[in-house]
Amino acid sequence: MQEEPKIIDDELYQLLRSDDVAGFNEKRKAHKLPIRLTGLDFRGLDLRGINADGVDFSNAYFHQADLRGIDFSKSKLEGASINKASISGCYFPKQLTAEEIRLSHSCGTRMRYSN
Repeated sequence: MQEEPKIIDDELYQLLRSDDVAGFNEKRKAHKLPIRLTGLDFRGLDLRGINADGVDFSNAYFHQADLRGIDFSKSKLEGASINKASISGCYFPKQLTAEEIRLSHSCGTRMRYSN
């Protein structure tokens, strides 16, 4: 059974929750990779402009979030849900098929990587 999305007291995550994408992008430079934001609640957030390179968003919940133009190609999104999110112009990891993305977007399913 999937856990409910979490809200945690992590500096990088709280920057995103307070709509400070520029602050997140600046602070992440000092953090060691990988940045793990797994299983977190991103519902309704405007994440446009985020540097998602190498960020682990596994099992994250992006319901109705604004993800337009984000390059997730080097992020981990396995188990994440993008139900009703704005996703135009996004790049997704090549392990995600178009069908997985469509099902997650329209039905809220968790995205599974293909082998």
